[in-house]
Amino acid sequence: MKAAGRSVRTRLRDQLAASDPGLLRLTAGLRTVGAIALTLAVLASAGFDVTRLVAGAMAAMVATFAIREKQRGAQAVTLAVGLPVALVSVSLGAVLSERVVVGDAFFVVLIFAAVYGRRFGDRGTALGLIGFQVYFVSLFVGASAAQLPGLWAALAVAFACSALVRFAIVPVTPAGLLLRLRTAFRARLGRLVSAQLALLDAGPDEVDKALEDMREGTARLHETALMIQSRLEEGTPDESTARLVQRRIADAEIAAERLGLLLLSARSAQRADTLTLHLPGAPAPEVGRLPGPDEATAVLRRDLLALRALVVRTGAGGTGVAQLRNRLLGYRDEENLPVATPAVRDVFRAVGETARAVMGLRIALEGPQDESDDSPATARSREELDAEDAAIDAGEEAEAAEQPTGLRRPTTRAAVQVSVGSTLAIVGGELLSAHRWYWAVLTCWIVFINTASTGEILVKGYRRLLGTVFGVVAGILLAALVGRHTLTAFFLVLVLIFAMFYTAPLSYTLMSFFVTAMLGLLYTLLHTYSWEVLVLRVEETALGAACGVVAAALVLPVNTDRRTNELLVTVLERLAEVTEAAVGQLSGGPAGDLLDKARELDQALGDLRAATQPLTHPVTPLRARRTNARYVVALLETCAYHARSLAATAELLPTHPSIAADPRLRGAAGRTVRNIVTIADRVADEDVTVPVETGPSIASLLGGDGTARYGRITDRVLRHLERLDEAVVGLARPLSVPVKSPDR
Repeated sequence: MKAAGRSVRTRLRDQLAASDPGLLRLTAGLRTVGAIALTLAVLASAGFDVTRLVAGAMAAMVATFAIREKQRGAQAVTLAVGLPVALVSVSLGAVLSERVVVGDAFFVVLIFAAVYGRRFGDRGTALGLIGFQVYFVSLFVGASAAQLPGLWAALAVAFACSALVRFAIVPVTPAGLLLRLRTAFRARLGRLVSAQLALLDAGPDEVDKALEDMREGTARLHETALMIQSRLEEGTPDESTARLVQRRIADAEIAAERLGLLLLSARSAQRADTLTLHLPGAPAPEVGRLPGPDEATAVLRRDLLALRALVVRTGAGGTGVAQLRNRLLGYRDEENLPVATPAVRDVFRAVGETARAVMGLRIALEGPQDESDDSPATARSREELDAEDAAIDAGEEAEAAEQPTGLRRPTTRAAVQVSVGSTLAIVGGELLSAHRWYWAVLTCWIVFINTASTGEILVKGYRRLLGTVFGVVAGILLAALVGRHTLTAFFLVLVLIFAMFYTAPLSYTLMSFFVTAMLGLLYTLLHTYSWEVLVLRVEETALGAACGVVAAALVLPVNTDRRTNELLVTVLERLAEVTEAAVGQLSGGPAGDLLDKARELDQALGDLRAATQPLTHPVTPLRARRTNARYVVALLETCAYHARSLAATAELLPTHPSIAADPRLRGAAGRTVRNIVTIADRVADEDVTVPVETGPSIASLLGGDGTARYGRITDRVLRHLERLDEAVVGLARPLSVPVKSPDR
C-alpha cells in the first residue's frame, strides 16, 4: 500500500512538474495570495477599516509580483527601496486628488518615468511598477490627505508581509528552482516518449492526433530546456557545472526529437520531413504498418516503454533498471540491431542514442552511478561521457552588443508612446467618468508591457477587452452571491487572485477575466458596486486599449512587419553563426563555444515566435499572411534543430571514436551558409537581388553517391547538413528571394 501511495504521489508530482515547469506559476500564485492573506489578517486584527484593507491587499499584490530579480539579496534590496517609493506615490496621489490638472500632469510624468525605468534592468522595472500601481491604488480607494497615516501603515504592513512570505514562508532559491525545472524536463521528456509510443500504435485515423501530441511534446520539452538554460548560472555552483548540465539537456532534447522524426519516417510511405514536426496543423504523412517483421515492432514497443521507464525513474534504480539500460545502449552497436528494414533499424539506433543521452543527463544531475552491472556497451558509453565531461571548459566572454540610443532606444520610445496614449486615455476617460477615468489609463499602460510593435499592442488590447467583458458578467454574478458578506468576498478575492497569477503565462484573456471578476468583489467591499460601474469598466477598458493602439501607430511607430523583419534577420544571423562554427569544427578547425551560440539562436527564434503572434492570431483577416508566417517560423525551427544537432555532434569530435574531422565539409556546406546570409540580406534590404543557390547534394560534393556510408564522418552529419540545406532553400519562396538553379 505504501509503495502504491508513493507511486501515485510520484505520478501526481510528475504531472504537476510537466504542466508547470519549475512550479513557477504555482509559486507566483501562492506567494501573492499568501502575502495578501497575511496582510489582511494583520490589518484586520489591528482594527483597520475596509478601505485600508483593500489598499493593503492591493499593495501586497504589487510588492509581490513586481520583484523579478533571481538572486534573493537583490530581491531584498528592491523590496526595501520599493517601500519609500510606494509611500511617496500614495502620498502624491492623495494630495493631488483634488487638483485635477496638476494630478493628471503628474500621472503622465510618473507613467513616463515608470516605463523609461525599464532600461535600468529588473530593479528599474520593479520600482516603476510599484510607483505606478500604488498611485493607481490611491485613486481606486479615493485616498485623501487625511487618510495618509492609515494608508502609510497599511503599505508598510503589506511590504513587510510580502517580504515574510517571499523569504520565509514560500522561499525560492536559484538552486531549488533549477532542481524543479530539471524535474519538469524529465517529466516532459517522459511524456514525449509516451507520445512517440502512441504514434507507433496509431491507426490511419489516429495518426494526426498522435502527431499533434508529439509536436506539442517536442515544443514543451524545448520550452523547458530554454527555461533551464536561463537559470543555470544562478542555480549551479560553478560555470563548469552549468555548461555540463546545459550540454546534457541539449543532448537529451536533440536525441528525443530525432527519435520521433525517425519513428515517423519509418511509419510513413515516404520520408517524413522535419518540417512536419514544427508546422502546427500540418497533416501527417500517409502511414501504414511499421515495415519489417512483426517481432521488430513488438521489440520496439517494449524498448520505448523501457526508455520511458529510464527517463522517469529517479534514484539508483537497481538491477532491473541496469538491465533495461544495457539492452537499449546495445543498439548503438550494429551487431545488436534486430532484423528489420533500414528505416526501422535507424529507429533502434535512435533509441540507443536517446538512452545514452538520458544516462548522461542522469550522471550530470545526480552524480556518479552504480557501474557494477554495466555491459560492455554501457561501459563504452560511460567512457565517452566521461571524456566529453573532461573536455568541457569555460568558454569565452560574449561581446556586448551595441545598444541604440536616443529615441531609437526601445525603453525611450515606449515611454513616449505610453505617455501620449495615457494622456489621450485621461482626457477620454474623464469624459466618460470623472471618478473612474483611471481604468482607461491602466489599460493603456498594461497593453504596452512586454510589447514592442503596433500589432502586439493591438492583440493584447483585444485580449484584455475580451477578458474584461466576460469578467464583468462573472463579477455581477459573484457580487450578487456574496452580498454584504465581507469574509466571503475576501476569500473569493484570494481565489481569483491565485487564478489570475496561475493563468497569466498561459492566457492573457483568462488573466483579464479573473482581474475583472475580482474587481467586482472589491467594489462590493467598498460599497461602490453597481451594474453601471462594471459596464463603465468595459467602456474605459476599450477606450484605454484604443488609445494605446493609436499612440503606438502614430508616435514613433514600430509596425509588426518591421519588427518581425528585424528579428528574422537576427535569427538568420545566429543560424549562420552556429552552422559556420559547427561545420568549421567538423572540418578540423579550432573548437568554439557552440553551446552558447546555439542558445543565442534559440533565444532569437523565441523572440521571433512571440513577435509573429499578431500575424498568426486566429482573428487576423489576412489568412494567406498568417499561413506564410507560420510556415516561415516552422522552417526556421527546422533549421535550428539541424544546426543544434550539428553543434552537438561537433562537440563530440575530441572524444568520440567514430567521429573525425573531414576538411571537405567546409567547402560542401559553404553554399548553405552563403544562402542563409543571402536571405538575411534580402530581408534587411528589398533591393538586394542576389539569388539563393541550389546544386548537387552535400554527399555528392564530398565525393559520394548519397548511398554509401562514410568512415571519417557519420551519416548523421550528412543527414543534418542535407536537411538544413533543403530547409534554407525552402525559406526562399515565402520570403520572396530568387532561387538560382544549377547550371546544366
